[in-house]
Amino acid sequence: MSSSTVTSNDGIDLDQVPARRRQTSETKSAFKTTELIVYVVSVVGVLAASALVDNAQDGQGFNAYQAWFLVTLLTIGYLISRGLAKSGSREG
Repeated sequence: MSSSTVTSNDGIDLDQVPARRRQTSETKSAFKTTELIVYVVSVVGVLAASALVDNAQDGQGFNAYQAWFLVTLLTIGYLISRGLAKSGSREG
């Protein structure tokens, strides 16, 4: 059996040339995505609604505890969405 060596037009042995990695990223930076904009607007909306809605004596209002719980859920959702976006990228 014979082995063959692949060469370029310039006579360079292509088996000895290291492979080049692509320098661009498949995903955008977090601050460039609409996910971040929607997240920030949602958090501001939840906190504003909590501040504006009256918490009556019957407990039917929208208090700070509920607002921060929703902000926590929004944060978890945002982190999962960014993780899924980055999981498919080849960036190290």
